[in-house]
Amino acid sequence: MPSDLAKKKAAKKKEAAKSRQAGTKKTDEFNGENDQPESQENGADSNGEMSENALKRVASLTKELDEFELKKLDARAVTGVLASHPNSTDVHIASLSLTFHGQELLTDTSLELNSGRRYGLLGLNGTGKSMLLSAIGHREIPIPEHIDIYHLTREMAPSDKTALQCVMEVDEERIQLEKEAERLAAEDSECEKLMELYERLEELDADKAEVRASRILHGLGFSAAMQQKKLKDFSGGWRMRVALARALFIKPFMLLLDEPTNHLDLDACVWLEEELASFRRILVLISHSQDFLNGVCTNIIHLHQKKLKYFTGNYDQYVKTREELEENQMKRFNWEQDQISHMKNYIARFGHGSAKLARQAQSKEKTLQKMVASGLTERVVDDKTLSFYFPSCGKIPPPVIMVQNVSFKYSDNQPHIYKNLEFGIDLDTRVALVGPNGAGKSTLLKLLMGELLPTDGMIRKHSHVKIGRYHQHLTEQLELDLSPLEYMMKCYPEIKEKEEMRKIIGRYGLTGKQQVSPIRNLSDGQKCRVCFAWLAWQNPHMLFLDEPTNHLDIETIDALADAINDYEGGMMLVSHDFRLIQQVAEEIWVCEKQTITKWNRDILAYKEHLKSKIDKQAHDI
Repeated sequence: MPSDLAKKKAAKKKEAAKSRQAGTKKTDEFNGENDQPESQENGADSNGEMSENALKRVASLTKELDEFELKKLDARAVTGVLASHPNSTDVHIASLSLTFHGQELLTDTSLELNSGRRYGLLGLNGTGKSMLLSAIGHREIPIPEHIDIYHLTREMAPSDKTALQCVMEVDEERIQLEKEAERLAAEDSECEKLMELYERLEELDADKAEVRASRILHGLGFSAAMQQKKLKDFSGGWRMRVALARALFIKPFMLLLDEPTNHLDLDACVWLEEELASFRRILVLISHSQDFLNGVCTNIIHLHQKKLKYFTGNYDQYVKTREELEENQMKRFNWEQDQISHMKNYIARFGHGSAKLARQAQSKEKTLQKMVASGLTERVVDDKTLSFYFPSCGKIPPPVIMVQNVSFKYSDNQPHIYKNLEFGIDLDTRVALVGPNGAGKSTLLKLLMGELLPTDGMIRKHSHVKIGRYHQHLTEQLELDLSPLEYMMKCYPEIKEKEEMRKIIGRYGLTGKQQVSPIRNLSDGQKCRVCFAWLAWQNPHMLFLDEPTNHLDIETIDALADAINDYEGGMMLVSHDFRLIQQVAEEIWVCEKQTITKWNRDILAYKEHLKSKIDKQAHDI
């Protein structure tokens, strides 16, 4: 790494500018929910065109996010040494350390990424997973130039280009590849990288490009008509899918994906899982979905206690191996502690006894010193566990919500989202809503909340029912300059004692400095925990959870599942996380073709159904 700090920061800013086409995870504030028509989601007018004001808002938000990214770059310090051969297709970095605002996230560890492997990066919220990916993406880590990196972090900016055109924009990529191939050929290099370049140049052949781009977009949920639609007429969630399609189309040598399923429905998640399972270069993936990690990953990297630990196999194999290693480690630790205790006791008793006993005590003291000098086995430190909590909501008699002959469409010139719905939900309801984007899952929750009114029919609610709705834009209501403690004290002034509020926030995994740091300095997952604390203390009778797992780590999702199962009220869930649905849902309702149908088997059978549908569509194409 360059020693001159000014040069280093200038290089960071240059890389940040280059990466703006990929950008950041945040979506614009007016995205709306994924299943609304685009004109309803993104500030477009009745003709589906985005208004001038809406475009200005996107430009303003993009500028703010770019500035925020640059500030993060300045606050981040990375050191590391390239340990692999400069022309190798494997990347080994030794002595890697990473700090953010002076806080150590990684200390003197190694990064090992081998060609042909697909890595799942695991770790608790706030330990630095996204920060590590960002540092790799901005080349703050000394990765050889011949290894091109694509870090998917932001949706494509609104423009007059179509979705298909955006994915096919590879002229710049093609020129870069040709130059690199010429350089390696001139060196008379027979390296694997040169073969890879020739293969990719063939893939980027214009005759094949459109078919490939269209196939990828179709897999991510774009119909033929949507592929020809201008990017400015799509919501942020759909533009994120275009950016993901572009990443898959370009096929970089190193692909970095941070929660790529956050903007996808179950259909697209299943398709992406199958697509990434055949990625043959280097993939580093952060995901909260155990199911997705099992389907994609060949290796797991666990970020734990500021070190990167490596495991072979998918998520389930990692869990099994880690349990075995930790069991053996604790056996070794306990044996050593017994030996140390026994020796110390012997030395204390006989160190000043007869000459023979004293010599034996001295011998044991030397043995003890050797054990300590060679390094003792450490006690296993578990990942911090937490237990979410939804307070008792009390009972209200059924029916809590009655839906009677309800139809809904967003405007007269648009098709119905739903026709003639009839159902009721009570405090013992445990339902997962599944179905493709655009079918109306989030719309249904908004209708039940009263945020939208039925076009026809009636929704009757018990006069005392309180509904708490969690959705992907809830973090935007947070006041970023306040700490979680200040924010919750402001929202719930009836709780006077700071210590009482500290205990409440602590239930949601925010402890110590996290409670008093500005919310803007928290990770996305930690911000979500603040939202859950806020939601729970509204004491709702019904929980409407719309993609609650986005940005949460696996341990937090398990804690959320336990809390839902202990909760006294009703629950309706929209999620792309098969495991969470399996943990908490007693019924599965499929939202599709303007109606709701009960699925009579479990969620894993529904996944197999989706796989069969995708295989059939691929065969038809």
